[in-house]
Order: sequence, then C-alpha cells, then structure tokens
Amino acid sequence: MTYSIESLRTQHCVPRKGKDAGLSSDDVVAGLAALAGWQRTSDGSGIRKEFRFPDYFHTMAFVNAVASIAHREDHHPDLEVHYDRCAVHYSTHDVGGLSLNDLICAARVEDIRAT
Repeated sequence: MTYSIESLRTQHCVPRKGKDAGLSSDDVVAGLAALAGWQRTSDGSGIRKEFRFPDYFHTMAFVNAVASIAHREDHHPDLEVHYDRCAVHYSTHDVGGLSLNDLICAARVEDIRAT
C-alpha cells in the first residue's frame, strides 16, 4: 500500500479492533514516508513526533488543537507537554500496535502546523 499525506488527511478514523486491523511493517514504513518527521517508537508499537514552539502559549494552543482532533476522530494520542515543545505519540491499543487511525491523526496534526 502507498500513502500520501493528502489521502490520509481526507479519511476519518473508524473503530479498529484485533490484530487483523493493525498495519503491517510495510504499511507502517509507507505511512511514515508520507509523514515528514514522524518516527516509529523505540518499542515499535507506535509513532511519535516532537513539535517545537517559541513559548508556552503556542505550545498550549497546539495541545488544544490536537485535543480537538482527538475528540472529533475519537482517537487519542499520548502527549508530552513542555514549555516550548510537545511530543505526540499515536498507537492503537485495540490492535496492539499501529492502525490506519494513527496515520490519519498524524496527518491531521501536520495540518495544524501548516496553518
């Protein structure tokens, strides 16, 4: 499968459960190729990216925008929030790793940075 950021950002999350709903290693590699700067986590069960900001206000504005995406898509990341940066981690617990939902939400987070 090939992915583009454009194709990912136009999709919406749907409930995904079980190993069969997870992405293959090849699909994860293809998805990450479409998402600049996103990396597989060290244990391989998720993806992450760190975003940097000039100050706390901009960091929190970003966090709130990510929270809005999470609410709309019903897919929630783990966030590490600091004064001038925020790391976003996606995985799908119900599949025991990565699903298409993680790539979709990562693409939507990229849209925040583009505006």
